[in-house]
Amino acid sequence: MIHAHITAWVLALVLFFVALGLHKGGNEKGAKIAHMVLRLFYVLILLTGFWLLFSITIDIMYVLKAAVGLWVISMFEMIVIRTKKNEKASVLWIQFTVALLLVLYLGFSLPLGTDLF
Repeated sequence: MIHAHITAWVLALVLFFVALGLHKGGNEKGAKIAHMVLRLFYVLILLTGFWLLFSITIDIMYVLKAAVGLWVISMFEMIVIRTKKNEKASVLWIQFTVALLLVLYLGFSLPLGTDLF
């Protein structure tokens, strides 16, 4: 299940930048389709993440990682929405960067994750 979870969030990250690129390029229909597929990947990330969380003995660090993961998903959505509305999103980009780095560190440093750190 870890591989499904990692695949889901990597594809979501790619779709996030595709949706932003399509919107910035003026392809609103393509951006809307990419955004809807991105929302499907949010669900996949949540399902696989909660499956992993509840398949192990609950540890506070895994709960923290889940909370930061929810923060990343909310930043995905808020940045895409603000970009579509042509509103400023610089604070959201800072939050996104911090949350993404934190969730990657937590995910790869915990015993259930891949041993990168």
